[in-house]
Amino acid sequence: MDFKNKATRINLLDWKTPQMRAFHVTWIAFFLAFFGWFGVSPLMAVIREDLQLTQQQVGDTIIAGVFITIIARLIIGPMTDRFGPRRVYAALLVFGSLPVMFIGLSQDFAQFMLFRLMIGVIGASFVVTQFHTSVMFAPNVVGTANATTAGWGNLGGGVTQVVMPQIFLLVVSVVGSQVLGWRVAMAIPGIALFVMGFAYYFLTQDAPDGDFKDLRARGEMPSLVKSRGGFREAAKDPRVWALFFLYAACFGIELTLNGTLALYFVDNFSVDIATAGLIASLFGLMNLFARSLGGIFSDRFAKSSGLRGRVRFLFVITLLEGVMLLLFSRAEVLILAIPLLILFSTAVQMSEGATYGIVPFINKRALGSVSGIVGAGGNFGAVMTGLLFRQPDLAWSDAYLVMGFLVIGCSFIALAVRFSPTEEAAVEREIEERMAVSAA
Repeated sequence: MDFKNKATRINLLDWKTPQMRAFHVTWIAFFLAFFGWFGVSPLMAVIREDLQLTQQQVGDTIIAGVFITIIARLIIGPMTDRFGPRRVYAALLVFGSLPVMFIGLSQDFAQFMLFRLMIGVIGASFVVTQFHTSVMFAPNVVGTANATTAGWGNLGGGVTQVVMPQIFLLVVSVVGSQVLGWRVAMAIPGIALFVMGFAYYFLTQDAPDGDFKDLRARGEMPSLVKSRGGFREAAKDPRVWALFFLYAACFGIELTLNGTLALYFVDNFSVDIATAGLIASLFGLMNLFARSLGGIFSDRFAKSSGLRGRVRFLFVITLLEGVMLLLFSRAEVLILAIPLLILFSTAVQMSEGATYGIVPFINKRALGSVSGIVGAGGNFGAVMTGLLFRQPDLAWSDAYLVMGFLVIGCSFIALAVRFSPTEEAAVEREIEERMAVSAA
């Protein structure tokens, strides 16, 4: 979708323009979505004991938390194309808040699994986040905008590793029971998501010049009938599926580690739940800058080498990600595991930023569908790698090793993402035109 008045620069202190207001509200919404999505992960040591879960059942809950998101992202993408990010995001946040608030009602494995599946729907918020910034920002900065909003949102995955154990301990000090404590603690991120749903509706608009409904009424957008078929068009493009697998190799890996790291450090390094959560949080906290770096580098390589530069950078950083994961999997002492975890985290999140530095240039007519398919790749990767953690005879360190080799293999798929000279020229021309308008 080629809207007028896209922003050609990012001014973080600006909350007045619709472009920057969308920038800030989207990352805050995604932050809270991530917080609710993985709120139970740092509490799994307590939940495992309370519900008497086996290792296989713990692995199943990890898969459940991300499986349904594959379907949700494929559905949310076309919906965003049609109805706009404002309404879709608001509804998703309100709906997603309910299972987060009520997962504490679980009394056995089956009920807990059902709630984890329902919570996974909120992971589709990422698609709307990337769509919203893609329609608000021009090609010269869209990689940075997409990466920063997603990265700061993903930061919720790191913050929840630190904050949820503290919320849990605070609740336990009041109610006097760990069994009741984790249940009450999970209501807090659910309430925050519910409130954010209404805030998103009233604080944002779909595009720089207004909502999709109004733009269609003015004839500035195709009608709803004409906008159908975008998903089929996106699904026919092999580049979309190449990015699907590349995103599986970065965001899919991140999701799996968000769901396993705290328990991994408890079991492998004999630390308590609070310490494990603090260490695991370092993985997510790199989102403060790492994913943004991926988008920034993608934009900078594009200045010198066009879209080809974006693709080459994605290949290199994904390859590096795989190597770092291999090294982390072999670490046997904390003093080595922690810095390797930080280096790996930086690479994986830069890979995510680089992937969505390419997505806006695949098909503007079906941007939501492209974002949805590629985003679903992340959850597909999480489901596939999550299967490793339900194997009773496979050590989790060896599961990480296998994942590292898979990432290295996937990195070469980036070389299949190619753009024609016509597409390259069109992007250069659009940047020149938008920069000229901005300077005028």
